[in-house]
Amino acid sequence: MSEPRVLIDATAVPADRGGVGRYVDSLVFALDSDGAAISVVCQPRDVELYGRLAPNSRIVPTAESNATRTARLTWEQTTLPRLVRRLGVDVLHSPHYTTALANPAASVVTLHDATFFTDAALHHSIKARFFRAWTRAALARASLCVVPSAATATELARVARADPRRLEVIQHGVDAERFHLPTPDEIATARRLVGLTERDPYVAFLGALEPRKNVPALIRGFAAACRGRSRPPALVLAGQPGWDRQVERALDDVPHRLRVIRAGYLPFDNLAGFLGGAELVAYPSLGEGFGLPVLEAMACGACVLTTRRLALPEVGGDAVAYCGVGAGDIAAALAELLDAPARRSQLAEAALRRAKEFSWLTSAEGHRAAYERAHRVHRRGR
Repeated sequence: MSEPRVLIDATAVPADRGGVGRYVDSLVFALDSDGAAISVVCQPRDVELYGRLAPNSRIVPTAESNATRTARLTWEQTTLPRLVRRLGVDVLHSPHYTTALANPAASVVTLHDATFFTDAALHHSIKARFFRAWTRAALARASLCVVPSAATATELARVARADPRRLEVIQHGVDAERFHLPTPDEIATARRLVGLTERDPYVAFLGALEPRKNVPALIRGFAAACRGRSRPPALVLAGQPGWDRQVERALDDVPHRLRVIRAGYLPFDNLAGFLGGAELVAYPSLGEGFGLPVLEAMACGACVLTTRRLALPEVGGDAVAYCGVGAGDIAAALAELLDAPARRSQLAEAALRRAKEFSWLTSAEGHRAAYERAHRVHRRGR
């Protein structure tokens, strides 16, 4: 049997390329480079991007921009099944929880984590209900589901009664061109961008400032770790604001002598310099389906402090430092690392080595095998 023809639905990718966007973009590039038979349907704004990422593939824009979730879901359930028929593809890959329920082809759905079940309070209530419902629908209707870690597979089996035989664990990779050991010029540029001089030490955080990332505890832990230091580092929070006010309340309690910089969204070209130029990167998340920000910081040669929640140890291994999720635990770990430059260097070197074990090409090969398996499952079911 020849390799199945695959349509990847990239219409759910937001203009701001967060973790899901980086997953889809990198996977499309790797699949196209590896010679996979793919088509990509995307928002009109992304046609040029995917044309560059996948020059050997068919890029299909939607007729109109599906800017709202309601508009995109309506398109997904009505127009997408007709597109699958028109293009004659064998497999539809929906890379972000939702999928066309009337899809005539085999269906592969990526489920990124199980925290909408296990830690619903960390999400907006409407979002949590929405993704719980679609996770259950995907587990019931898809030919198979892709998950990025063994931890996510285990949690879905526990809390959503997923059949482990219908789950394919395929880890993410890292974009080595974008996330790399930075040059001095890249570090200097990133420092200027966030308002630091070349002599200012800083602790970096990169991610959405939402409850699941545990940023309020990081802020309080940072303040405690810097108590009594004659030359404390700054804390630089890079990322889009979250949906609650906990970060602002934590910031209100920070002593005036300490600098906490809310850098907002940073351009991709500046991320290597930002992450690799930090004394350390702190990512004390309450739970990740994979932990792409940790891997990307590792690839930039950063000393990383994170937690042992869910999939994070699968990514960090012995190449990162770990702490608890409370402010006191974070403070103790930060203080220990700030006082141990040799330990930070050791971890940074180990992180660089371990990051090389994660490749989008390897991930693409896993997805190609998943597409073939889903196609066989679909054909048997007809």
